Amino acid sequence: MSHAYFDGQTDDQRPLLLLVNLGTPEAANPSAVRRYLAEFLHDYRVVDLTRWLWCPILHFAILPLRSSKVARNYARVWTERGSPLAVHSQALAEAVARELPEARVRLAMRYGRPAVAEVLRAAAAEGLHRIVVLPLYPQYSASTSGSVFDAVARALLRWRRVPALRFIADYHREPDWLAAVADSIRSHRQREGAGELVLFSFHGLPQRFIAAGDPYQAQCLAGAQAIAEQLGLDAGQWRVSFQSRFGREPWLMPYTDQTLVELARSGTRRVDVVCPGFAVDCIETLDEIAHENARLFVENGGERLTYIPCLNDRAEHARVLAGLARRELAGWAN
Repeated sequence: MSHAYFDGQTDDQRPLLLLVNLGTPEAANPSAVRRYLAEFLHDYRVVDLTRWLWCPILHFAILPLRSSKVARNYARVWTERGSPLAVHSQALAEAVARELPEARVRLAMRYGRPAVAEVLRAAAAEGLHRIVVLPLYPQYSASTSGSVFDAVARALLRWRRVPALRFIADYHREPDWLAAVADSIRSHRQREGAGELVLFSFHGLPQRFIAAGDPYQAQCLAGAQAIAEQLGLDAGQWRVSFQSRFGREPWLMPYTDQTLVELARSGTRRVDVVCPGFAVDCIETLDEIAHENARLFVENGGERLTYIPCLNDRAEHARVLAGLARRELAGWAN
């Protein structure tokens, strides 16, 4: 592969806003899921075990055993247009582009396609001298935003001329983002009826990641607190939990599934669940929460779990992200 470079003699001198989401399989079948999981779980930021130990476990145990099950989960939420994460992410990127005409807005996936490296190469062919990278993760973790930084740095490693680069690590306390999430919760509860409790469910991490200095848990708690305050919820009307744990080691607690069982068995009839750690709806929200955990809640005595969708491509969400990028762009001289 040839080295990418640019000479500044181009038609489009606008800076690039690179939105990066996690990624998704290209189809809801075991082979596509296996390829995706292999790339995802090979990332040392995600699983930091010694490779000689982890790779045999991954390829001879986890992938053969989990790919079919995960493919069935994807099939439950797959749409005519493809993966919900891909569909919603693309719609969001297009909405941001409408809000930010002074920049080229492109979407990349950390795992799967379109890959970070291929999106950057395509942009370089049009001319590229300034990049703002915005991972679509409101809270920072080394395993998410940190991994996006790795992918961008790796893609630029062999470029002859490296563009100016700005990186937005997180936006969990951005006032406009907090207001947008609070408004989406308020509107949904007014329209569908309010449950007795709002559960803020965030993706989990191994506890040792936090012990090593990852700020993710603190950012989740701070953001949820700020949103609850905007909604006027008292201490007994909201909780925070963590979902999607994997493996046997301790992850961030309390766990979402166990929390919902506890709530149902203690007499809570209706609960509203929102996932502010996800920019757009995906398998973790549409299947894990709205399907699996909703069923678990009812099976243990609850009456109804209502899932409140992510911000997706709502206009206010696009304005928030465009505003973040515009603030970074203002730091560069024209």
